[in-house]
Amino acid sequence: MEITVDNAQFDLDRFDRAILRFLAGDGRMSITDLARQVGLSKSPTQARLKRLEASGVITGYRAQIDPIRLGQDHVSFVEVRLHDTRETALASFNEAVIKVPEIEQAHMIAGNFDYLLKIRTQSMSDYRRVLAERISTLPFVANTSTYVAMEAVKETVSPEVV
Repeated sequence: MEITVDNAQFDLDRFDRAILRFLAGDGRMSITDLARQVGLSKSPTQARLKRLEASGVITGYRAQIDPIRLGQDHVSFVEVRLHDTRETALASFNEAVIKVPEIEQAHMIAGNFDYLLKIRTQSMSDYRRVLAERISTLPFVANTSTYVAMEAVKETVSPEVV
């Protein structure tokens, strides 16, 4: 797989993809364990890891937090239609969405609506408050449609994708 970073191209070979796959499964893996899993010595593994980080292929490391254990088990997906879809309106909407903590994901969609938002709250009443006070007041919102998730069947990116 070839990627471009700062107008320079380089290939992700099987070792790079293996590093990404193992780190996607366990981001806290030590360099020694990673090298053993990948089949390289520690120094080349560390050099490859630094290159993947510097190139922006690896964007960071974070803890995965279970929102359900924190009482955030109500998930809604919201279709948003804007009344203006010119670039300045889209930029304004995007900027405002980033500031709403209950919006877990926001995607611009090519279809019958403009955005799909994933909202996580504690309850239906909490969601209704967020919808009324935050989502509906976002710039250029014409209307919304809500779909409440009953069960999360899959929510993670599989390390096998790499």
